Amino acid sequence: MRARRYTAAMTRLAARLLFLFATLVARLPWRWLTRLADALADAAIRRSSREARITARNLELVRADASADEHAELQRAVMRSTTRQVFETLRLWTGPRAGNLAMIREVHGAAHLDAAMAAGNGVIVAAPHFGNWELLNQWLAARTPLAILYAPPESRVGEAFLNLARADEDAARITQVRADGAGVRQLFKRLAAGGVVGILPDQQPKRGDGEFAPFFGLQALTMTLLGRLATRSGATVLMAWCERIDDEGRGPAFALHVEPAPAAVSDPDPATSAAALNAAVERIARRDPAQYQWTYKRFSVRPPGSGEENPYWPGCY
Repeated sequence: MRARRYTAAMTRLAARLLFLFATLVARLPWRWLTRLADALADAAIRRSSREARITARNLELVRADASADEHAELQRAVMRSTTRQVFETLRLWTGPRAGNLAMIREVHGAAHLDAAMAAGNGVIVAAPHFGNWELLNQWLAARTPLAILYAPPESRVGEAFLNLARADEDAARITQVRADGAGVRQLFKRLAAGGVVGILPDQQPKRGDGEFAPFFGLQALTMTLLGRLATRSGATVLMAWCERIDDEGRGPAFALHVEPAPAAVSDPDPATSAAALNAAVERIARRDPAQYQWTYKRFSVRPPGSGEENPYWPGCY
């Protein structure tokens, strides 16, 4: 018992030290952080880091018609955007919420959220890995209590740091829910009570927990949880994202968008729901492909019986 308490205390201490370091880095002038981010991204490409290799492979898969020069140009744009997003997020996690929300210069479709909440049937906000989803979380939490579904990091220190970073100034506004059976039941209860739930819909689930559906012309294992939540709860499903419109000068600026999800996302047939969800995510990602998370092995699991191999093996491991 004493050893367990000691381990827990050391985990909390390590997380707080990591949070302090993140705070110090995030306070640097934005011009410096932009240059540092771009330099780190370019260095990652030169040394062929794992993220750079995954990005290159994803672009080969979804942009097979592009030339080698076009692939290289887009890879550089993706890596720079991704690295800048890391520093943006450090600012969001360690800075005052009022200052963070000031980064949002345009809001489109907020009335859809207001109407959905007023209906009282619960709201599911599907937020793809596009732009800065952490800023979207803070905007939502400023308007309503919010439950966020998340997959905890493997590291205990990493999870403790994430809990510190995502903690809201008003702790009642944001509830982090683990992506497990107990967490899913908690989401159903919140929706039944008319609450708001945020889900990142474009993470590859485990085998048996999803359906294969088209995504950028390829079959991708896609979560069915969102569709099940919508079907069983009757909640309204909205798509939402924070799109970077400027990241020069004194700091990044964003346009926030909220819009109704396609009706088929709530279809009781899992394949139909997954296909509609992927189509909605793809349409958002195509707005500015550089702002989408291409550093993730989205297509590693292939359809049974297809004869297809993992396209990332072995070069991206």
